[in-house]
Order: sequence, then C-alpha cells, then structure tokens
Amino acid sequence: MSTLSPDVRRTLPRLSAGGIILPIVAFILLPLIGNEYLFDAVLTPFLALSLAALGLNVLAGYTGQISLGSAAFMAVGAYAALNLIGRLDLPLPLVLLLAGGISALLGLIFGLPSLRLSSFYLAISTLATQFFVQWALNNFSWFSMNSASGVVSVAPLHLGAWIIDSSERRYLFTLTVVSLLTWLVWRLVNSSAGRNFIAVRDNPLAARAIGVPVLRTRMIAFGFSSFIIGIAGVLWSFTYLRNVEPAGFNLDRSFQLLFIIIIGGLGTVRGAFLGAALLTLFPLLLSRLGAWLFGQQVDSGVLELVQNIIVGVLLIGFLIAEPKGLAALTQRLASYFTSRRTS
Repeated sequence: MSTLSPDVRRTLPRLSAGGIILPIVAFILLPLIGNEYLFDAVLTPFLALSLAALGLNVLAGYTGQISLGSAAFMAVGAYAALNLIGRLDLPLPLVLLLAGGISALLGLIFGLPSLRLSSFYLAISTLATQFFVQWALNNFSWFSMNSASGVVSVAPLHLGAWIIDSSERRYLFTLTVVSLLTWLVWRLVNSSAGRNFIAVRDNPLAARAIGVPVLRTRMIAFGFSSFIIGIAGVLWSFTYLRNVEPAGFNLDRSFQLLFIIIIGGLGTVRGAFLGAALLTLFPLLLSRLGAWLFGQQVDSGVLELVQNIIVGVLLIGFLIAEPKGLAALTQRLASYFTSRRTS
C-alpha cells in the first residue's frame, strides 16, 4: 500500500475534534438557534475583524513588518467593491477578487519603503498610507459614487439568484468567505513562502545568507496581507455596516486591528480570531454590565472611555505577562488539561 510523502502529509490539514465541531456549530447550529442581534451585532463584525486581523498578522506576526495603515487597505477594498458593483455590475466572486487585488496593488506600492525601512520607521511610513487614503476619499466624490455626504448605503449583495438580504444570510456569506481565506492563509504560512516570512522576521541577514529572497518576501507579504485586508473591508461595509463611508476606516480601526493581533497572538492563525472575539464581545459585555449595575445613570461615552482604559490595561498586561497572547495561553491550558486526563 502506498504512503504519502512527508512533504505531502505536512500540507494536509490535521483533523481534530475542534476542527470537526467548529464548522458544524458555525454553519449548522448557529443559523438554527441564532437571532438577528447575534448575527448583526456579534458574529458578522467578529468575522470581518478576524479576517482583517489575520491579514495584518501575515505581515506583522509572520514577517515582522509593522503596519499602522491597515484600515486604509480595508477602505480601498470596500470602495473598490462599491464602484465595481455600482458602475460595472460585476458578479460578486469577481468583485471580491478584484477588490482584494486593487488593495494588494496599493499594498505593493506603499510596501516599497519596506525594502529599505524597518521597525519604527516602517510603521511611520505605513501611517502615511492611512492619511493619504482618508484624504483621497474625503476630497474626491468619484470614489463614493458622487455622493454629497460621502456616505453610501449599499443594496443587498447578490450571489447568482441568491440575494443576501437577511441577517442569517449575511452571516453565512461572511463565514464562508472568511473560512476560505483562512484556509488560504493557513496553506501559505505552512508553505515554503511562510517559512521565508518567519526567517525574514527572525533575522533578515541570516535569511539572506541562506538564500531567502528578503526583498521579494517582504513584498509578497505586503501584497498578500493587503489582499486579505481588502476583502475584509468589503465584508465590513457590505455585510456589517451596510454602508460605505470614510469614517468606518479611520486610524482607530488600524489600531484596533493591531491590538487584536497583539492580544490574540502574533504569528498565529487562531490568534486573530481570539483577539477579535475579545475586542468584539468585551464592549457588549461592558455595556450590559454597566446597565445592570448602574441602570441608565452611566453615559455611553463614559462606558466607551472605561472600555478603552481596560483594553489598554489588557494590552500592557499581555505584553508583560504573556507576550505571545491568547493563542499561547489557550495552548498551555489545553496541554495542561490533556496531561491531567492522561495522568
């Protein structure tokens, strides 16, 4: 009987109990028991932010290239989709690919400084991307379909004859896109290209000495990361916000994505989802707790301020106590309970 080679086995997904249960819960159970609030306020934004953070993690976590302009690439993807649908009426799968491709092209252009800059200097360079995109979207009404306010409400998406016009359908569509792109990222980071990313992150000089094309690897990381983030921007606008506006992609969004991957865990696929889960659920839990403890006596602005303070404390705490984030913490807990069961 023939056996698979080690290289082939390494590229095949390892099925586990979690790998079987999670898709069943996400695709079958939640649509059966979920309500409109769960889909619109929790699950859909969680998935869109997770995908954007996953794209940023490819760049920052796996390649070590810090970016403060992630929201700009989300905006490029969203506005590209808006114009591709509104002006050309292209089919949705092609819209997603082209929107991600346009975002990737911009990522390659603004990634050129990474060929000579790194660390803090590269972060400042990517910050210029954020300001440039915000300026362009606010000053050229063509991007927003000549809307006077700059805010464009979007019609429900169409996937062939299937109209994505309900909370459940928007969730399922978002879940499908995120699942496919997560698998794509997983394949990339476990390939030779992913090993090149890690080599460049750990020691660029040593990577160059062993034959890793450092400059090309950095550009691939910028392009692929921007592609993923651009599609996340499409999901954020079309399935969650259901409108396209520059305010949805401001600098705060870029910092939010950076906080997600730091808290979740740099250089891990699941870290993007763990960090997004925390930062998506935490404001909801805080508002519920505030309403339960103080009724209507606490202003929403105060709650938002408290939320920002607590997130800052959590960020500092993770940097000190657990630099590898929730991904490492959950891995240790899983190993602990596994050892307890086998002992």
